[in-house]
Amino acid sequence: MTSATAKPNLRNQQRADVVCDIVIEKPDGHQLTCKIANLSRTGVMLSCNQETVNQLIPRLKIPDPRNLAVVKARFFVPVIATQPVSIVANGNIVHLRRVARDEFQLGIQFADFEDNGFYYVDTYVRKLLADSPLI
Repeated sequence: MTSATAKPNLRNQQRADVVCDIVIEKPDGHQLTCKIANLSRTGVMLSCNQETVNQLIPRLKIPDPRNLAVVKARFFVPVIATQPVSIVANGNIVHLRRVARDEFQLGIQFADFEDNGFYYVDTYVRKLLADSPLI
């Protein structure tokens, strides 16, 4: 009898469920829009269709640490109730998973943020986790 092995958590931070648009910019400047599925201080999980994934990861090659797809992510977080704050972060696509026939999840690990982006993401994620009900 073989035991099931748990998949390693690719992010060592707690994830908060978030549903909002995110724009992913490739190094050539081409921009694509996806949806955020969850967000942590160190990364973001996207929900995309196959056409979008094909443009970000040609031939659906599984991300390889030696050859990561570098991207720039742009999204908004409502840190200030009356005015969302723009976040711009550079990162690497580190995860690809097919969820349904035309739905994929892409994991992006943040490398660095512009301006106070890390502070705003950290504040937003902390608030979401504090407001979420305990299981």
